[in-house]
Amino acid sequence: MFTLKSENSFDAAHFLSEYKGKCGNIHGHRWKVEIEILSDELSNETQTRGMIVDFDRLKEDLKKEVDYFDHSLIVEKNTLKPKTMEALNEEGIKIVEVDFRSTAENFSKYFYMVMKEKGYNVKCATVYETPTNCASYYL
Repeated sequence: MFTLKSENSFDAAHFLSEYKGKCGNIHGHRWKVEIEILSDELSNETQTRGMIVDFDRLKEDLKKEVDYFDHSLIVEKNTLKPKTMEALNEEGIKIVEVDFRSTAENFSKYFYMVMKEKGYNVKCATVYETPTNCASYYL
């Protein structure tokens, strides 16, 4: 079995709604995302012969997904009052709303699924909130 791993990162703020503690307040992270893909065979195509996929393609696809969140405030849908959202939008704050609580665990599943939808045979997605704390998702 062969594996490839690529990583990228983004800077973003978030908060955990209804969390009793520091993480209930808006705070930021340098989120690091690692995607590991696997295959039991290598390509025979001329350009990618001897590869699972071209690293450039994997890196570019991951970067597109990560850049979407860069320098934003990540908000779980329906956790801020409409007036608050309106005020933030009026100030020009980049807000990215997600359908999940913005934990490292949920982000690892999110990136796993997004890259799988792009056609990759994803083995594992790992998301670091800090250099020493991460969560992984795999099937």
